[in-house]
Amino acid sequence: MNKIKGFFKNFWKYRFLLQEIVRKNVKLQYRNSVLGIFWTFLQPLLTTIVLALVFGGIFGQNNKDVGCYMVYLLCGRLLYEFFTQSTKRAMRSIRLSASVIKKVYVPKYIYPLSNVLANFVTFTMSLLVLVVMVIYFKCFTDEVIIINWHVLLAIVPILILLVLSFGIGMILATLNVFFKDIEYIYEVFCMLLFYLTPIFYTVKSLGAIKIVQYGLMANPLYSIVSMFRDCVLYGQMWNWNHFMYSLGFALVTLLIGVIFFQKKQDKFILHI
Repeated sequence: MNKIKGFFKNFWKYRFLLQEIVRKNVKLQYRNSVLGIFWTFLQPLLTTIVLALVFGGIFGQNNKDVGCYMVYLLCGRLLYEFFTQSTKRAMRSIRLSASVIKKVYVPKYIYPLSNVLANFVTFTMSLLVLVVMVIYFKCFTDEVIIINWHVLLAIVPILILLVLSFGIGMILATLNVFFKDIEYIYEVFCMLLFYLTPIFYTVKSLGAIKIVQYGLMANPLYSIVSMFRDCVLYGQMWNWNHFMYSLGFALVTLLIGVIFFQKKQDKFILHI
């Protein structure tokens, strides 16, 4: 209990530093880009258009479970991109901050946390693309999009994804200090995760391959993305099994990440 109190007291003490690091990371993300922060809106839009052109003819046609395929696709792509980019930046945060860590004392969890939060800021801005797309398809096309008060509940899967991203980020940041190869392994994993998460397809479209369907459903991103789509695209309450599974997975991952990070952080200085 004393350790928990000490952790929150320490966190409160360095809250302003955390804010400044998050602000700096957001500014640096597109510093050398001609279009700057405009890429936050343009990148998800262009990526979604490309994916729609590639997979729309296969998975987007005659599929009543999808509704508006472009919005369906963008919902999955935004959440997947936030998770992968947050965890990648958190993974590299300790190594990239080695010079500061060696000179100044700052709670080391600040580095992965600030990177996840900075990415969360850009993610929330990119949601404007989703809002514009929903309005466009709702007002100017015959695509099926149901908008009601359930859209407000979309914040819940987003927050669960934030917790999951920080938990995974803490684990990866710790491993990356001792095993540099984890960066290359995780790149391959993220590519695999793209196909294991129903971003451009539905689980039902896989037909009678039940074992594959169950395997995909074990992916917590599946539950989170499904909850988000239920609120934004279908205007309905999420599946409570998805909620309990994803929340439980995220909290357990966060606990493991924090404990693992805390036990190994004193040895970071010897390896960075």
